[in-house]
Amino acid sequence: MIAWVGVITALFAATIAMAQTDIKKVLAYSTVSQLGYMFLAVGVGGYWVAIFHMITHAFFKALLFLGAGSVIHGMDDEQDMRRMGALRKAMPITAGAFIVGWLAISGVPPFSGFWSKDEILTYALHQNVALYLVGLFTALLTAFYMSRQVFLVFYGGERWNNPIEPSTHEAHSDAEVAVDPEAPAEGGPASAAVTVDEGEHHDVHPHESPWTMWVPLVVLAVFAAIAGFINLPFANSTKWLENWLEPVTGRYGAVVDYSNGTIILLLTISTIVALTGIGVAYLVYRRKKLPADVFEQPIFLHGWYYDWAVTAFMAVPVASRPTRWRGSTARSSTARSTASGRWLATRAASSAAPRRVWCAPTRSR
Repeated sequence: MIAWVGVITALFAATIAMAQTDIKKVLAYSTVSQLGYMFLAVGVGGYWVAIFHMITHAFFKALLFLGAGSVIHGMDDEQDMRRMGALRKAMPITAGAFIVGWLAISGVPPFSGFWSKDEILTYALHQNVALYLVGLFTALLTAFYMSRQVFLVFYGGERWNNPIEPSTHEAHSDAEVAVDPEAPAEGGPASAAVTVDEGEHHDVHPHESPWTMWVPLVVLAVFAAIAGFINLPFANSTKWLENWLEPVTGRYGAVVDYSNGTIILLLTISTIVALTGIGVAYLVYRRKKLPADVFEQPIFLHGWYYDWAVTAFMAVPVASRPTRWRGSTARSSTARSTASGRWLATRAASSAAPRRVWCAPTRSR
């Protein structure tokens, strides 16, 4: 169960990252996806592998987030990737470091993420072929959405001062919102789309960040490139991290003992998958051979409408909900809020030390 929760989380977050336009949101959902990989490792008994991926992820994800911060700084606080492009010329050090992080998380050898992610997939294959295939497909998506980010930010034409052109999906969503501004409360996910800001946008002149920002990037880039060498799968003498953690994790973990030929085959498959993801992103965002809308689906852009669903259920007034929800929801919401108020009041009265307790007012619905 833990393994399936992990791999589904990895896949779920990876699909959302494919359509985000904010440079930090891509990395945020990517982090959720990589945490899913770690739970996949735990679920199949690869406890030391989860720690291995946590170590490599710490380096390349810190590098990517700090790199994104450097880009935002150099772009005068701009975070929308649609207003970037060609930044490798204006910010060469940031671009070079960010590209190392990109190759590491995409699983390209010999960068660190390649070794730890492949170990996770190897343990998943030993446990369940379906887990392995889902994890492998998620690795393909990871290489795709991270390549998308790099191509939009550091390559292509200069879009620094261009107005944002909404995609077909966004234009359709904007039209729906324009018809009924109150639609998010009543209409459902289709009408909860994010509109495109076409307001004033000052001229941007990208520039490299100061040394206090790019020196940490360079240090992290070095470790993101070589951290995977702390555990190589070819011989027991090169499995330094696994051997070091063996007294703690070896007693309870799964035992996976594939031949070197099988290991090389699995490494080759992982490499092909990573390069395929990068290649598809190259065709979409550099060569324009494939339409981006095919991959940037509205359901991905809006996070499978999970946040909308939670907000609609927990925060939207009952009067704005569909009629079939109102009766039972009003009674249960009133009961919950009344019980919560009573509990807080009881806790405040029974406390020995005087203190102020804030109680949320009960709303009649």
